[in-house]
Amino acid sequence: MAGELPEGAFDGRHAFVAHLRTAFATAAQQGWKEMVLSDADFLDWPLGEREVVDALQAWAASGRSLRLLARRFDGVERQHARFVQWRRMWDHIVQARALPGEGGSEVPSAFWTPGWFLHRIDPERCRGVCGLEAEARVGLRQALDERFQQGRPAFPASVLGL
Repeated sequence: MAGELPEGAFDGRHAFVAHLRTAFATAAQQGWKEMVLSDADFLDWPLGEREVVDALQAWAASGRSLRLLARRFDGVERQHARFVQWRRMWDHIVQARALPGEGGSEVPSAFWTPGWFLHRIDPERCRGVCGLEAEARVGLRQALDERFQQGRPAFPASVLGL
C-alpha cells in the first residue's frame, strides 16, 4: 500500500527498492498523470514484482504517460516478465527509448514525476536522494528530457516479423 513518499538521502539497495515500491503504490493511489523511469538496464529495479505490476495496472488509464529510458532493455525482457506483459497491454501510454553507448552520455538512474523524484546518483552503491523539492525535480527532468531526445525508439510492445 502507498505510504508517505520518502524524502532525503538514501543508501543501499534495500532503501532504493523500498522507495520505488512506495512510489509505484502512491502513483496508483493518487493517479499521477506522468512518470519517467530511467536506468542503464533496470536489472535491480523491482519491475517484475507482482505488487509493482499491480500498482502499474491500477495506475494505468487514459491520459497517463510513462516514459522509459535505458542504455538497453534486453535485461528487462529477460528478468521482468510481468512488467513486459503489462507493457504490451498498455503500449499506448508507454514511450521507451534507448540511449546509444557512444558519446559518453550517461543514463541517469531516476524515477521522476511532476510532484516527486528519486535520483540514484551512485547506482553501484545504490546511493541517492529523493523528495518533493521543485528545483531538483526541474533539473532532473531537464536532464532526462535531453537524454530522451538523444535516444532511439526501443523496447517495442511486440516484434513484427515475416
